[in-house]
Amino acid sequence: YERAVEVLRAYLENGRAKLLCGRDEIALFVNHRGRPLTRQGLWLIVKEYAAAAGIERRVTPHVLRHSFATHMLDGGAGLREVQELLGHSNISSTQIYTEVSTRRKREAYDQAHPRA
Repeated sequence: YERAVEVLRAYLENGRAKLLCGRDEIALFVNHRGRPLTRQGLWLIVKEYAAAAGIERRVTPHVLRHSFATHMLDGGAGLREVQELLGHSNISSTQIYTEVSTRRKREAYDQAHPRA
């Protein structure tokens, strides 16, 4: 995933360095004070972005995993890739997302097609 590597490299070279202000810190992700980003701090950021995006549904770790897997498959990722990224030991656990992806495409088609 070249794009992920590019963005992470930019964060390390630019964003993280500015947040640290010359301090040493081993944590990869840091908060605005240059301290390690806690799970509560990350969750606050996620909730703020969800609210700013107008998402009214409760955002949970499961919703994030589900969205991630569905978007990966929609974007052309292979089922095995998604299985590995999610850490599923059994491919049948990952296949659930292909059904969701296919259903979403069908619904979008039905809404957009003039003869639907």
